[in-house]
Amino acid sequence: MPQPERLELIGRLLTDPDLPLRTRVAGVIVLLHAQPLSRVVRLTLDDIGHSGEQTSLRLGEPPSPVPEPVAELLHRWIGSRNNMNTATNHASRWLFPGRRAGQPMHPDVLAALINDIGIPTIAGRTAAIRQNVLEMPAPVVAEALGYHRVTTAKLASEAGGTWSRYAAGDHWRSPAGWSPRQDSDS
Repeated sequence: MPQPERLELIGRLLTDPDLPLRTRVAGVIVLLHAQPLSRVVRLTLDDIGHSGEQTSLRLGEPPSPVPEPVAELLHRWIGSRNNMNTATNHASRWLFPGRRAGQPMHPDVLAALINDIGIPTIAGRTAAIRQNVLEMPAPVVAEALGYHRVTTAKLASEAGGTWSRYAAGDHWRSPAGWSPRQDSDS
């Protein structure tokens, strides 16, 4: 899926009030954060974080920031989730509660809902992860989105990423035994 098409679909999900809210939120998570539906349905309310004005979604470590138009949509969905009326489901922590008490929605059911509105989930997820590895180092994408480092490195290479010499790790600390060089000319 070309990047302009993916962005157009994200825009549609964010702005089309005629689409079901559950489908819009799940579709945006797939198209923005490159998540397979098997992981999307396993998200809980505890995976949604708030720090000041910033909302985050824990897909890996650290949690991924959620841009404002998506955050507003996400919060609206949390306040109006479906399948919450049964006696055993009223306190469900699943972001996408299923019909069966205590269970999340089945990924195939969510896939059908998203596909029915014209969002190709597999092509969208693939386009999203490729765009992410082009914009950020593969190890950063792997940690933030919960992917394996080998997977993101391979995808970055296939996509023509330029982060091949990026060294993962803490870049704020100096290496052990290292100290700034003192020039005698100072």
